[in-house]
Amino acid sequence: MPTVKSLDDLKKIREEALRKQQLKETSGKSEVIVGMGTVGIAAGARETLKAILDKIESDNLSDIIVRQTGNIGLDSFEPIVQVLLPGQEKVTYGKVNPEMARRIIDEHVVGGKVVTDYQIES
Repeated sequence: MPTVKSLDDLKKIREEALRKQQLKETSGKSEVIVGMGTVGIAAGARETLKAILDKIESDNLSDIIVRQTGNIGLDSFEPIVQVLLPGQEKVTYGKVNPEMARRIIDEHVVGGKVVTDYQIES
């Protein structure tokens, strides 16, 4: 930790901490989380993740954060995709193949309508 010798040093440390915090914040952005634990990968999560990334790139979509996580804990529903839209509850989708992933991006992430056909209660 830097040494604080003056009020200016303290202000600089505070500004740097605030800048780093702002970089981490995702408010106002949609978030797509793909379960990439061992079971998810074995069930096809790599292909699902690739389809999501390809769809975002091909449609030139922005303000969407795609994250990978480990095991979500619902092994029988892998591959699992979770969607968080600003101001809404997290929605969990199960057994998501690449075609389903593209539909989730179109209808839920872009259109704001939950795809209830694939939704599971987590």
